[in-house]
Amino acid sequence: MAIDAGLGAIVFLIARILFGGLFIYQGLNHFLNTDAMAEYAEFKNVTAARFGVLASGGLLVLGGLGILLGVYPAIAAGLLVVFLLIVTPQMHDFWAVPEDQQQDEMTSFIKNVELLAASLVFLALSSETWAYALGIGLGL
Repeated sequence: MAIDAGLGAIVFLIARILFGGLFIYQGLNHFLNTDAMAEYAEFKNVTAARFGVLASGGLLVLGGLGILLGVYPAIAAGLLVVFLLIVTPQMHDFWAVPEDQQQDEMTSFIKNVELLAASLVFLALSSETWAYALGIGLGL
């Protein structure tokens, strides 16, 4: 396949670094700014907001590392898919906020849908051989 050798492998590695690195950064941000993020989650009526922030931070870091390193890529991409499916409508409910907040929430909602689509692509490719990966997977 085009992602296991040559230029395709290099481009795919760059995509993994960028994509996985983004989620690792976001996940670490959950741990570094837990109080502020938990306060916002409470504002959005999230039950057990502090736990949710910490748990979602863990999902993001693990998912991002898995994509970046090519370790259990099906599980890594699955973690990101689950995170995005749960968090996107809960935290970026542009249809339920005052008009002056709708554009910001819609932008975040659309961004998350785009990240969900990319996560699904990584999930679909998880059964392929990933060049420059640690090579740990479940063969799913």
